[in-house]
Amino acid sequence: MRAVRIASFLRSHDSPPRKALLQIHLCVLLWGLTAILGKLISLRAVSLVWWRMIIVIAALALVPRFWRGIVRTPPRMIGVYAAIGALVALHWVTFYGAIKLANASVAVSCLGLGPVFAAVIEPAVTGRRFDVRELLLGLGVLPGVALVVGGTPTGMHAGIVAGSLSAALIALFGSLNKRFVNRADPLVVTGLELGAGTLLLSIVIVAVRQDWASLSWPGPRDAGLLLMLAIGCTLLPFALSLVALRHLSAYSAQLALNLEPVYAIVLAIVLLGEQRELGVSFYVGVAIILSAAIAHPLLAARPRRAARSTTTVSALRE
Repeated sequence: MRAVRIASFLRSHDSPPRKALLQIHLCVLLWGLTAILGKLISLRAVSLVWWRMIIVIAALALVPRFWRGIVRTPPRMIGVYAAIGALVALHWVTFYGAIKLANASVAVSCLGLGPVFAAVIEPAVTGRRFDVRELLLGLGVLPGVALVVGGTPTGMHAGIVAGSLSAALIALFGSLNKRFVNRADPLVVTGLELGAGTLLLSIVIVAVRQDWASLSWPGPRDAGLLLMLAIGCTLLPFALSLVALRHLSAYSAQLALNLEPVYAIVLAIVLLGEQRELGVSFYVGVAIILSAAIAHPLLAARPRRAARSTTTVSALRE
């Protein structure tokens, strides 16, 4: 009987939903690692983002499914994804800019403001009904924001501004993706958006600098970290998340995704020792902001509903 109970226990822990939950948390951990890599890579934010996009696009170009999907995508939708890609590029530049201006902990804590912006932006973009509870939850974050600012050295306040702008941009392009992403293969959407973002940054570099001098060529160390960022923390979790989300409810998926700043801040403490740069009030403020972010999926959860997740995850996270 004991052997039967052990076998039953192992089977229950190897069920598709449980395995999918572990997979999605691994994805979130890898996405949280992007902030750490952004701090370790010595390139400026624009150069870092440009190289990350180029590497991902080069990898996607080797996948036949990507090219077949582009042929089947209507020209109008290619234009839509290109426009969204411009927002993605700006989001990444402001996110890594926040890391450079402050640190990884400050940048990811600002991402906790995403649900606040989404409460206003998403109904306007997707056409869903405005939920006043989400707005009230967003207003409840404001004391946390004040504590974060108070617990951050003055020299890092520019990073908070950049991080807040990054959170607004992710809410905007996330809402647009939610509306349009199901009209094409996610792999195609990712490639088109990154391609458009790369083109935008290339134009900006030429227009501002009149040459490519600002686009630093990465040294061996930065090149290795960029490969880790593009392949290990972008394409790998992208593929893994597509598999995991087939077996997760919308609530479980969103809750896991909202834990990304938590993983990133813990990694920043362990790997970078950033707790020495920040005050206690910063972490109290972060706790308030992240509590709201974690509570956000509760507002959309429908008890006793067994429907699978319709959440779409692309590689276009931090």
